[in-house]
Amino acid sequence: MSTPGAIQLDVHLSDTDAGTALRSDVTRGLAASPKELPPKWFYDARGSELFERITELPEYYPFRTERALLADSVDDIARSSGADTVVELGSGSSTKTRLLLDAFARAGTLRRYVPQDVSESALRGAIDELHRDYPELGLHGVVGDFTRDLDRLPGAEPGGKRMIAFLGGTIGNLMPGPRHDFLRHVRSVLRPGEQLLLGTGLATDPAVMVPAYDDAAGVTAEFNRNVLHVLNRELDATFDVEAFDHVAVWDAENSWIEMRLRATRDMRVRIADLDLDVAFAAGEELATEISAKFTPATVDAFAAAAGFATTRRWVDPDARFALTLLTAA
Repeated sequence: MSTPGAIQLDVHLSDTDAGTALRSDVTRGLAASPKELPPKWFYDARGSELFERITELPEYYPFRTERALLADSVDDIARSSGADTVVELGSGSSTKTRLLLDAFARAGTLRRYVPQDVSESALRGAIDELHRDYPELGLHGVVGDFTRDLDRLPGAEPGGKRMIAFLGGTIGNLMPGPRHDFLRHVRSVLRPGEQLLLGTGLATDPAVMVPAYDDAAGVTAEFNRNVLHVLNRELDATFDVEAFDHVAVWDAENSWIEMRLRATRDMRVRIADLDLDVAFAAGEELATEISAKFTPATVDAFAAAAGFATTRRWVDPDARFALTLLTAA
Protein backbone atom coordinates (compact mmCIF):
# COMPACT_ATOMS: atom_id res chain seq x y z
CA MET A 1 0.00 0.00 0.00
CA SER A 2 1.31 3.44 -0.88
CA THR A 3 2.15 5.85 1.92
CA PRO A 4 0.08 9.06 2.00
CA GLY A 5 2.07 11.84 0.37
CA ALA A 6 4.69 9.44 -1.04
CA ILE A 7 6.22 10.26 -4.43
CA GLN A 8 7.60 7.74 -6.92
CA LEU A 9 8.69 8.15 -10.55
CA ASP A 10 9.30 5.18 -12.85
CA VAL A 11 11.16 5.89 -16.11
CA HIS A 12 10.61 3.39 -18.92
CA LEU A 13 11.37 5.67 -21.87
CA SER A 14 14.77 7.26 -22.51
CA ASP A 15 15.98 9.79 -25.05
CA THR A 16 17.64 6.89 -26.86
CA ASP A 17 14.30 5.06 -27.06
CA ALA A 18 12.63 8.17 -28.46
CA GLY A 19 15.37 8.62 -31.06
CA THR A 20 15.07 5.01 -32.17
CA ALA A 21 11.29 5.33 -32.47
CA LEU A 22 11.62 8.56 -34.49
CA ARG A 23 14.01 6.94 -36.95
CA SER A 24 11.75 3.92 -37.34
CA ASP A 25 8.60 6.02 -37.84
CA VAL A 26 10.23 8.32 -40.39
CA THR A 27 11.84 5.47 -42.36
CA ARG A 28 8.54 3.60 -42.54
CA GLY A 29 6.27 6.60 -42.99
CA LEU A 30 8.15 8.31 -45.80
CA ALA A 31 8.36 5.03 -47.71
CA ALA A 32 4.59 4.52 -47.44
CA SER A 33 2.08 5.49 -50.12
CA PRO A 34 0.72 7.98 -49.34
CA LYS A 35 3.51 9.27 -47.11
CA GLU A 36 2.66 9.67 -43.42
CA LEU A 37 4.12 10.62 -40.05
CA PRO A 38 2.68 9.92 -36.58
CA PRO A 39 1.31 13.01 -34.78
CA LYS A 40 3.34 12.37 -31.61
CA TRP A 41 6.34 14.03 -33.31
CA PHE A 42 4.58 17.41 -33.29
CA TYR A 43 5.32 17.73 -29.60
CA ASP A 44 8.78 19.09 -28.99
CA ALA A 45 8.97 22.20 -26.77
CA ARG A 46 7.86 24.48 -29.62
CA GLY A 47 5.08 22.11 -30.66
CA SER A 48 3.77 21.89 -27.11
CA GLU A 49 3.73 25.68 -26.88
CA LEU A 50 1.87 25.93 -30.18
CA PHE A 51 -0.71 23.40 -29.00
CA GLU A 52 -1.27 25.42 -25.83
CA ARG A 53 -2.00 28.41 -28.08
CA ILE A 54 -4.38 26.27 -30.15
CA THR A 55 -6.43 25.42 -27.04
CA GLU A 56 -7.06 29.15 -26.56
CA LEU A 57 -8.24 29.84 -30.12
CA PRO A 58 -11.92 30.70 -30.66
CA GLU A 59 -12.25 27.99 -33.32
CA TYR A 60 -10.81 25.22 -31.15
CA TYR A 61 -13.89 24.09 -29.26
CA PRO A 62 -12.77 20.54 -28.20
CA PHE A 63 -10.52 21.64 -25.32
CA ARG A 64 -12.89 24.11 -23.69
CA THR A 65 -15.93 21.89 -24.35
CA GLU A 66 -14.34 18.91 -22.63
CA ARG A 67 -13.11 21.05 -19.74
CA ALA A 68 -16.57 22.56 -19.17
CA LEU A 69 -18.17 19.12 -19.43
CA LEU A 70 -15.66 17.70 -16.98
CA ALA A 71 -16.23 20.56 -14.55
CA ASP A 72 -19.99 19.90 -14.65
CA SER A 73 -19.66 16.13 -14.36
CA VAL A 74 -16.71 15.35 -12.07
CA ASP A 75 -18.70 14.79 -8.88
CA ASP A 76 -21.06 12.45 -10.69
CA ILE A 77 -18.07 10.68 -12.25
CA ALA A 78 -16.41 10.24 -8.86
CA ARG A 79 -19.59 8.86 -7.29
CA SER A 80 -20.17 6.52 -10.23
CA SER A 81 -16.59 5.24 -10.14
CA GLY A 82 -15.60 5.02 -6.48
CA ALA A 83 -11.96 4.44 -7.49
CA ASP A 84 -9.20 5.17 -5.01
CA THR A 85 -6.50 5.50 -7.71
CA VAL A 86 -6.84 7.82 -10.71
CA VAL A 87 -4.46 7.04 -13.58
CA GLU A 88 -4.09 9.52 -16.44
CA LEU A 89 -2.57 8.60 -19.79
CA GLY A 90 -0.76 11.42 -21.59
CA SER A 91 -1.13 13.60 -18.52
CA GLY A 92 1.08 16.52 -19.58
CA SER A 93 0.63 19.30 -17.05
CA SER A 94 -2.34 17.48 -15.43
CA THR A 95 -4.48 20.63 -15.49
CA LYS A 96 -7.82 19.00 -16.31
CA THR A 97 -7.03 16.16 -13.93
CA ARG A 98 -7.14 18.52 -10.96
CA LEU A 99 -10.89 18.68 -11.51
CA LEU A 100 -11.01 14.89 -11.15
CA LEU A 101 -8.68 14.83 -8.17
CA ASP A 102 -10.77 17.38 -6.30
CA ALA A 103 -13.98 15.48 -7.02
CA PHE A 104 -12.59 12.10 -5.96
CA ALA A 105 -11.22 13.76 -2.81
CA ARG A 106 -14.67 15.20 -2.06
CA ALA A 107 -16.12 11.72 -2.57
CA GLY A 108 -13.68 10.46 0.08
CA THR A 109 -12.11 7.69 -2.02
CA LEU A 110 -8.93 9.22 -3.46
CA ARG A 111 -5.60 7.83 -2.24
CA ARG A 112 -3.29 7.93 -5.24
CA TYR A 113 -2.77 9.64 -8.60
CA VAL A 114 -0.72 7.99 -11.35
CA PRO A 115 0.20 10.38 -14.19
CA GLN A 116 1.78 8.85 -17.31
CA ASP A 117 3.56 10.83 -20.02
CA VAL A 118 6.39 10.49 -22.53
CA SER A 119 8.19 13.56 -21.16
CA GLU A 120 10.14 13.02 -17.96
CA SER A 121 10.72 16.74 -17.45
CA ALA A 122 7.03 17.58 -17.88
CA LEU A 123 6.06 14.80 -15.51
CA ARG A 124 8.56 15.85 -12.84
CA GLY A 125 7.27 19.44 -13.03
CA ALA A 126 3.65 18.34 -12.78
CA ILE A 127 4.36 16.04 -9.81
CA ASP A 128 6.21 18.82 -7.96
CA GLU A 129 3.24 21.16 -8.39
CA LEU A 130 0.72 18.49 -7.43
CA HIS A 131 2.67 17.57 -4.30
CA ARG A 132 2.56 21.20 -3.17
CA ASP A 133 -1.20 21.38 -3.71
CA TYR A 134 -2.09 17.82 -2.56
CA PRO A 135 0.52 17.00 0.11
CA GLU A 136 -1.34 13.92 1.40
CA LEU A 137 -1.92 12.39 -2.02
CA GLY A 138 0.27 9.48 -3.14
CA LEU A 139 1.88 10.32 -6.49
CA HIS A 140 3.35 7.63 -8.74
CA GLY A 141 4.52 8.98 -12.11
CA VAL A 142 5.28 6.71 -15.06
CA VAL A 143 7.41 7.91 -17.99
CA GLY A 144 6.43 5.75 -20.94
CA ASP A 145 4.51 5.37 -24.20
CA PHE A 146 0.83 4.64 -23.58
CA THR A 147 0.65 2.56 -26.77
CA ARG A 148 3.11 0.00 -25.42
CA ASP A 149 3.94 0.55 -21.72
CA LEU A 150 0.57 0.12 -20.00
CA ASP A 151 1.74 -3.05 -18.30
CA ARG A 152 4.25 -0.85 -16.44
CA LEU A 153 1.44 0.99 -14.62
CA PRO A 154 1.27 0.28 -10.88
CA GLY A 155 -1.41 -2.18 -9.82
CA ALA A 156 -4.42 -1.47 -7.67
CA GLU A 157 -4.00 -0.78 -3.97
CA PRO A 158 -5.05 -3.71 -1.71
CA GLY A 159 -8.82 -3.65 -1.61
CA GLY A 160 -8.94 -0.73 -4.02
CA LYS A 161 -9.55 -0.11 -7.69
CA ARG A 162 -8.22 2.11 -10.44
CA MET A 163 -9.88 4.40 -12.97
CA ILE A 164 -7.77 5.23 -16.02
CA ALA A 165 -8.55 8.62 -17.58
CA PHE A 166 -7.81 9.05 -21.29
CA LEU A 167 -9.02 12.54 -22.07
CA GLY A 168 -8.70 15.14 -24.81
CA GLY A 169 -10.27 13.05 -27.55
CA THR A 170 -6.82 11.51 -28.11
CA ILE A 171 -8.43 8.15 -28.88
CA GLY A 172 -9.53 9.79 -32.14
CA ASN A 173 -5.89 10.14 -33.27
CA LEU A 174 -5.65 6.35 -33.61
CA MET A 175 -6.69 4.52 -36.76
CA PRO A 176 -9.39 1.85 -36.19
CA GLY A 177 -6.96 -1.09 -35.99
CA PRO A 178 -4.50 0.55 -33.57
CA ARG A 179 -7.47 1.97 -31.62
CA HIS A 180 -8.81 -1.54 -31.00
CA ASP A 181 -5.34 -2.82 -30.11
CA PHE A 182 -4.86 0.05 -27.66
CA LEU A 183 -8.21 -0.50 -25.95
CA ARG A 184 -7.54 -4.23 -25.71
CA HIS A 185 -4.20 -3.37 -24.10
CA VAL A 186 -5.96 -1.09 -21.59
CA ARG A 187 -8.47 -3.84 -20.83
CA SER A 188 -5.66 -6.37 -20.31
CA VAL A 189 -4.09 -4.32 -17.49
CA LEU A 190 -7.38 -3.72 -15.66
CA ARG A 191 -9.09 -6.15 -13.32
CA PRO A 192 -12.82 -6.79 -13.85
CA GLY A 193 -14.70 -3.86 -12.33
CA GLU A 194 -11.89 -1.34 -12.85
CA GLN A 195 -12.65 1.50 -15.21
CA LEU A 196 -11.65 3.70 -18.12
CA LEU A 197 -12.94 7.28 -18.41
CA LEU A 198 -12.76 8.03 -22.13
CA GLY A 199 -13.04 11.47 -23.73
CA THR A 200 -14.31 11.43 -27.32
CA GLY A 201 -15.13 14.12 -29.84
CA LEU A 202 -18.58 13.70 -31.35
CA ALA A 203 -19.38 14.17 -35.03
CA THR A 204 -21.14 17.46 -35.63
CA ASP A 205 -21.39 20.12 -38.37
CA PRO A 206 -18.23 20.13 -40.55
CA ALA A 207 -18.50 23.93 -40.59
CA VAL A 208 -17.74 23.74 -36.86
CA MET A 209 -15.26 20.87 -36.90
CA VAL A 210 -12.94 21.85 -39.76
CA PRO A 211 -12.05 25.38 -38.54
CA ALA A 212 -10.96 23.84 -35.22
CA TYR A 213 -8.11 22.28 -37.21
CA ASP A 214 -7.57 25.15 -39.67
CA ASP A 215 -7.82 28.37 -37.67
CA ALA A 216 -7.81 31.82 -39.22
CA ALA A 217 -4.65 32.89 -37.38
CA GLY A 218 -2.66 29.98 -38.83
CA VAL A 219 -1.53 28.58 -35.48
CA THR A 220 -2.61 25.04 -36.38
CA ALA A 221 -0.75 25.34 -39.69
CA GLU A 222 2.45 26.16 -37.79
CA PHE A 223 1.77 23.29 -35.41
CA ASN A 224 1.34 20.89 -38.34
CA ARG A 225 4.51 22.09 -40.06
CA ASN A 226 6.43 21.81 -36.80
CA VAL A 227 6.93 18.09 -37.42
CA LEU A 228 9.23 19.08 -40.29
CA HIS A 229 11.25 21.34 -37.97
CA VAL A 230 11.63 18.32 -35.66
CA LEU A 231 12.94 16.16 -38.52
CA ASN A 232 15.33 18.89 -39.66
CA ARG A 233 16.78 19.22 -36.16
CA GLU A 234 16.76 15.62 -34.95
CA LEU A 235 17.64 13.81 -38.19
CA ASP A 236 19.65 16.48 -40.04
CA ALA A 237 16.96 16.75 -42.72
CA THR A 238 16.61 19.49 -45.33
CA PHE A 239 12.86 20.11 -45.45
CA ASP A 240 11.95 23.57 -46.75
CA VAL A 241 9.23 23.93 -44.13
CA GLU A 242 7.51 26.92 -45.74
CA ALA A 243 7.19 24.98 -49.02
CA PHE A 244 4.43 22.86 -47.44
CA ASP A 245 0.84 24.07 -47.08
CA HIS A 246 -1.35 23.00 -44.18
CA VAL A 247 -4.47 21.07 -45.20
CA ALA A 248 -7.41 20.02 -43.00
CA VAL A 249 -10.36 18.15 -44.50
CA TRP A 250 -13.42 16.30 -43.21
CA ASP A 251 -13.64 12.70 -44.40
CA ALA A 252 -17.31 11.88 -43.96
CA GLU A 253 -16.92 8.22 -44.95
CA ASN A 254 -14.42 7.58 -42.15
CA SER A 255 -15.86 10.25 -39.82
CA TRP A 256 -12.56 11.98 -39.16
CA ILE A 257 -10.69 15.22 -39.75
CA GLU A 258 -7.46 14.57 -41.61
CA MET A 259 -4.50 16.93 -41.38
CA ARG A 260 -1.91 16.87 -44.14
CA LEU A 261 1.07 18.82 -45.43
CA ARG A 262 0.96 19.53 -49.18
CA ALA A 263 4.15 20.18 -51.17
CA THR A 264 3.87 23.39 -53.15
CA ARG A 265 6.60 22.39 -55.62
CA ASP A 266 8.70 19.44 -56.71
CA MET A 267 11.50 18.86 -54.24
CA ARG A 268 13.99 16.33 -52.98
CA VAL A 269 14.67 16.13 -49.24
CA ARG A 270 17.86 14.73 -47.77
CA ILE A 271 17.62 13.04 -44.34
CA ALA A 272 21.29 12.66 -43.50
CA ASP A 273 20.97 10.66 -40.29
CA LEU A 274 19.00 7.98 -42.17
CA ASP A 275 21.08 8.23 -45.37
CA LEU A 276 17.75 8.74 -47.09
CA ASP A 277 16.60 10.92 -50.02
CA VAL A 278 12.87 11.50 -50.38
CA ALA A 279 11.19 13.03 -53.43
CA PHE A 280 7.99 15.08 -53.24
CA ALA A 281 5.98 16.03 -56.30
CA ALA A 282 4.16 19.36 -56.41
CA GLY A 283 0.76 18.78 -54.79
CA GLU A 284 1.82 15.57 -53.05
CA GLU A 285 0.47 15.26 -49.52
CA LEU A 286 2.03 13.95 -46.33
CA ALA A 287 -0.57 12.71 -43.81
CA THR A 288 0.23 13.83 -40.27
CA GLU A 289 -2.88 13.32 -38.12
CA ILE A 290 -6.45 12.13 -38.03
CA SER A 291 -8.97 13.23 -35.43
CA ALA A 292 -11.88 10.80 -35.54
CA LYS A 293 -15.30 11.92 -34.36
CA PHE A 294 -17.82 9.44 -33.05
CA THR A 295 -21.42 8.85 -32.05
CA PRO A 296 -22.37 7.37 -28.66
CA ALA A 297 -23.29 4.17 -30.47
CA THR A 298 -19.88 3.83 -32.14
CA VAL A 299 -18.14 4.44 -28.79
CA ASP A 300 -20.23 1.69 -27.20
CA ALA A 301 -19.45 -0.65 -30.09
CA PHE A 302 -15.67 -0.26 -30.12
CA ALA A 303 -15.58 -0.33 -26.30
CA ALA A 304 -17.57 -3.56 -26.20
CA ALA A 305 -15.30 -5.13 -28.83
CA ALA A 306 -12.36 -4.43 -26.51
CA GLY A 307 -14.02 -5.97 -23.44
CA PHE A 308 -15.66 -2.96 -21.78
CA ALA A 309 -19.25 -2.27 -20.74
CA THR A 310 -20.60 1.28 -20.85
CA THR A 311 -21.54 2.39 -17.32
CA ARG A 312 -22.36 6.11 -17.68
CA ARG A 313 -21.99 8.87 -20.25
CA TRP A 314 -21.95 12.65 -20.03
CA VAL A 315 -22.45 14.84 -23.12
CA ASP A 316 -22.20 18.63 -23.46
CA PRO A 317 -25.37 20.61 -24.39
CA ASP A 318 -24.24 21.03 -28.02
CA ALA A 319 -23.46 17.29 -28.38
CA ARG A 320 -19.88 17.97 -29.45
CA PHE A 321 -18.01 15.96 -26.81
CA ALA A 322 -18.65 12.97 -24.58
CA LEU A 323 -17.11 11.51 -21.44
CA THR A 324 -17.87 7.81 -21.12
CA LEU A 325 -17.22 5.70 -18.04
CA LEU A 326 -16.36 2.19 -19.20
CA THR A 327 -16.06 -0.79 -16.87
CA ALA A 328 -13.80 -3.77 -17.55
CA ALA A 329 -16.11 -6.73 -18.04
